[in-house]
Amino acid sequence: MPESEAEELQQEGLRLFQEGLYDEAVRKFSEAMEYFAEQDREAEVGEMLNNVGIIRRKQGRWGEALESLEEALRVFVRLEDKDREAQALGNLASVYASLKRREEAEKAWSSAVSIFQELGDGQKQGDTLLALGVSMFKSGRRQEGFATYQAGLSLLQEPTIMQRLYRLLLAIQLRLLG
Repeated sequence: MPESEAEELQQEGLRLFQEGLYDEAVRKFSEAMEYFAEQDREAEVGEMLNNVGIIRRKQGRWGEALESLEEALRVFVRLEDKDREAQALGNLASVYASLKRREEAEKAWSSAVSIFQELGDGQKQGDTLLALGVSMFKSGRRQEGFATYQAGLSLLQEPTIMQRLYRLLLAIQLRLLG
């Protein structure tokens, strides 16, 4: 199959995912993955595995999500693709957190934070710190979680409206306490 057809399957998978047609999207990503594998395009194979893992996480199909995301992570580590490695770690952490495997989740998020810091990607580092902070807070380490969340907020280059509000409230709190 020509490269463009594999990429068309990938785009069709993304469209189906956005429409909430998850099983159909997985089929398209799986087809695209086969073609990418035939073309020795390992990075794209990893992307398709990552996409399938994200979909399976949304569906609560935890075993399948873990399997796909762990394989995607192995691909990205082998390719030394640090950005995608960190993204796969973050997705894997989200599955662990959903399974109440907080220690594994926090370890994966911490690894992702370190990689994003090394890459100088403040936005992704900040987003990951937010998730890590929430997990710490939920596991009873409230101060550490709050501090981690606050560190994440400070790194965001494109905060949402709610994140900007949290920043403002934190700044007011610091002024009152400071």
